[in-house]
Order: sequence, then structure tokens, then C-alpha cells
Amino acid sequence: MFYWFLKWIALGPVLRLIFRPRVEGEEHVPETGPAILASNHLSYADWLFMPLTLPRRVTFVAKAEYFTTPGLKGWFQRKFFSGAGQVPIDRSGATAAEGALSSARTILEAGELFGIYPEGTRSHDGRLYRGRTGVARLALETGVPVIPVAVLGTDAVAPPGKKFGRIVRPSVRFGEPLDFSRYEGLAGDRYILRSVTDEIMYEIMRLSGQEYVDLYAPKAKELAAKAKDEAKRAERAAREQEATAAKEAQEAEEAAS
Repeated sequence: MFYWFLKWIALGPVLRLIFRPRVEGEEHVPETGPAILASNHLSYADWLFMPLTLPRRVTFVAKAEYFTTPGLKGWFQRKFFSGAGQVPIDRSGATAAEGALSSARTILEAGELFGIYPEGTRSHDGRLYRGRTGVARLALETGVPVIPVAVLGTDAVAPPGKKFGRIVRPSVRFGEPLDFSRYEGLAGDRYILRSVTDEIMYEIMRLSGQEYVDLYAPKAKELAAKAKDEAKRAERAAREQEATAAKEAQEAEEAAS
């Protein structure tokens, strides 16, 4: 009930009034029944704007810590995240990934829409990164369609590392549903899982127009940070070399005089 209060009375109208999000292809999302909404991930604001464009509830999984924090802050946090369409990861599995899939299966079995970010984390530079195969495994195990989604402009609204950026008009594009029933019974084949995931990522890339990088986002971020550190060290070494050369030139000049 709190979800609909936030969406239609409290938070939703404010976001619509200020940001006026555009939507394309909403007819591809079924009016009833389960489906997986597989989206790119530019900003923490993605999970606000994408569900805002649909009349149906969209549920995501979130870190269990959002629901277990004690005290008054924890109470408000639980109310907000559950009300905003997020459920905690089921940690009964061996890993967080298995827990997320378990929670997702429960949502889909209830005939609802499940939102997922195949990249696993936000893009640090606006490019689209390699998808993790959990989305493919979920699609093959449940047999539900996958709807590719591109959310654009949210990285300007809430840039990485900042709570708020600029007021721009974000766009949400829904692609045609992808049917992977031809791979029924092959959810344990890692080559099939990779092929299905790559097909989903290709459709997201086509919708978003993002440059695709065949690396996992955390690895790409790590390499970018490493390159930045190396560039800083090189710049520092160059300045030190220039200072040393200038000092030697001054000493030579003083010795000559």
C-alpha cells in the first residue's frame, strides 16, 4: 500500500512535475503476468524513474542491510525501501547472488514484474559493461520474457559519487520482449547463459546508444582508478624532474659566475 502512496501521491507526482520523464515502448510491458525488466544502470535514480513510467509495480532486490538497521533510522529506511518496491536479498543461499535469484523467483512466481541490472553495479563513466549471467539463468529457470530497458539522463540527475546533479528530463525506453524458450532446460549450460546474457546486453545497447565495453563494470572501474593513479604518479615525477633540472641549471649558473 505504501508503494502506491509513494508512487501516486507523495513522491511520484513531485518527480513527474520536476523532471517530466519521457517514456517509449511502454506497450511492450505486459499488463498482467510476470516479466523481467533488464536495464542499464547509470545512477541510483534509475530505480525511481523506470517504475514511475509504468502503471504496474516493479520490484528490485536490495541489500539486506537496508532492512536490518536498528533504531528509528532503520525503521524509516525499511519503510522507504519496501514502499519503493525493493525487497531484501534472501541470504539462505550460499552467496548473495543465489539469494538475489531466490528473491527474484519468488517475485516472478507471484506474477509480478522484476527489475534487474545485469551489469551488477552502476556505470562509472556512462558506458555499458558486460552483463552477469544471473539474468539469463533467471529467465531460463522461470520461462518468463525479458524486456530490455534503457534509462537515459539519470546520470545527470544523480551523477556517480553525488546525491544530486542537474534537473534534466530523463528518458525510459522499453524494448520488445525477448523469448528464450528455445533454451528450455539449459539453465546449467554456462555457454548458453553467456549467449543469452550477451543478447540481452546487445538489445540494451541498441536502445540506449551507449558504447559497449566487454569487461565487468567493477574491473573496468578498478583499471580506470589504476590508470588515474599511474597518470598522477607520472605527472608528479615529471614535475620533480623539472624542479631538479631547474635547480641544477641554477647551481651551474651560480658556479659559472
